[in-house]
Amino acid sequence: MRSLPDESFALCYMDPPFNTGRTQTRTTTKVQTASEGTRGGFGGKRYDVTVEKLISYDDSFGDYWSFLAPRLEQAWRLLKPEGTLYVHLDWREVHYAKVALDIIFGRDHFLNEIIWAYDYGGKTKTRWPTKHDTILVYVKDPARYIFNSEAIDREPYMAPGLVGPEKAARGKLPTDVWWHTIVSPTGKEKTGYATQKPLGILRRIIQASSNPGDWVLDPFGGSGSTGHAAAELGRKFVLMDSHQPALDIMIPRLTPYF
Repeated sequence: MRSLPDESFALCYMDPPFNTGRTQTRTTTKVQTASEGTRGGFGGKRYDVTVEKLISYDDSFGDYWSFLAPRLEQAWRLLKPEGTLYVHLDWREVHYAKVALDIIFGRDHFLNEIIWAYDYGGKTKTRWPTKHDTILVYVKDPARYIFNSEAIDREPYMAPGLVGPEKAARGKLPTDVWWHTIVSPTGKEKTGYATQKPLGILRRIIQASSNPGDWVLDPFGGSGSTGHAAAELGRKFVLMDSHQPALDIMIPRLTPYF
């Protein structure tokens, strides 16, 4: 990030490691029919399931903020005056991030706290199950930031009968609570990366806070979803990652867009 010139990007999206204190893993499996398979399926068919690939990384930092804070400072330097920063975290560190960003950007530069809610995976019965991430949104200049409300993919009204047929057909602008499924482990979008974020989330961010032709930065490239969404929306992008499995996924995924 230090090698990039000042005020180069309209948008920076950061999805850093969440400091969970454990190793994150994602297993890719291959399923094929077999008369003596180990698993049963629909219609009495039998299947064998083979683990093909296991991708993991260590998500534990002894001093997390000496790792993340310099990158938040660099994001401020790299954003254009009309630029926006999105920082994607969960409950472990997001409160500290809010304090740090208030210092780096200024409290009056805080735009939104977005809650990404999902309902997938195991659920504890000893407390309220944790099924959301938090995305903090800060702008470089509160008087001139980009926000394209008309460009954002709209979503259905929960009670369409209350708004009339015209509004119901058009859908509504999303609020600061986003209900969106995670990347399905068996879906076409999956790459096998342990913490892959859905294209739908990145599309919404990029549509709102950049214009076609703008540069988008993601310093924690991971599976490459930011670059994929940016390219499909006519933006240019810079992605970074020092994790070899991430590079192995990103390069073939993004090569068609160069």
